[in-house]
Amino acid sequence: MSIIGLLTFTNLNGVMAQDNAAQADQPATEQIDQQAADSAVAEAPVAEEPETVAAPEEETKSFHQMLKEKYIQGGAGWMTPVLLCLIFGMALVIERILYLNMANTNVQKLLEGIEGYVQKGDYKGAKDLCRDTRGPVASIFYQGLDRIDEGLDNVEKAVTSYGGVQMARLENNMTWIGLFIALAPSFGFLGTVVGMVQAFDDIEVAGDISPTVVAGGMKVALLTTIFGLIVAIILQIFYNYILTKIESLVAQMEDGSITFMDILVKNKK
Repeated sequence: MSIIGLLTFTNLNGVMAQDNAAQADQPATEQIDQQAADSAVAEAPVAEEPETVAAPEEETKSFHQMLKEKYIQGGAGWMTPVLLCLIFGMALVIERILYLNMANTNVQKLLEGIEGYVQKGDYKGAKDLCRDTRGPVASIFYQGLDRIDEGLDNVEKAVTSYGGVQMARLENNMTWIGLFIALAPSFGFLGTVVGMVQAFDDIEVAGDISPTVVAGGMKVALLTTIFGLIVAIILQIFYNYILTKIESLVAQMEDGSITFMDILVKNKK
């Protein structure tokens, strides 16, 4: 019995030792397996995310580029006459504005200087003052002083006649500006009518009233009218401005001529 008990006890101790060793080895094995799994995950190729392609930004066109594009779409054959109306019309407008600005005179100061010379009887000095002063008013006064020896009636006739000449010079080229104002939309309408005829020809060739054919043809046809009206509006604004300047100068001429004759009448000896 003692031998059997010793053998049994020895076997139990061996089994318990094996169980403890197995339990001790299990965490280490699990740790190694976890590390291997992590290494496999780390070494596995990572799928690259598709790069998001940025949408191309629309190129912003400058005002000059837009005008050039519309000019080409409208057709050079019909847009060129409209453009020429704008160029020649603006050239005449600039010439008139410069001329009228140079024709502006300080009439009150001029009359005071003339009156000072006339009171002294120095008509030559008054004439020199008018000659050195620019503007149509000074020219009118000079013509009147140049005939002072012929009597006041002749002076008045000279002032009136030369005043009409100066008014005609102020209104010079205004007729041409008005012509370009009328021609610009006329060329535009003509281009529109021709463009519409061409659009109907395209419809006839296509054999179908396609919205693309109709819209494209009408768009091109109407561009000439748009540009023609824009040119006419621009020239009309400057035309009215020039008319206002002319009316102001004519009023100065009339008022100054009346005062000039009064000065001569009061100081005529």
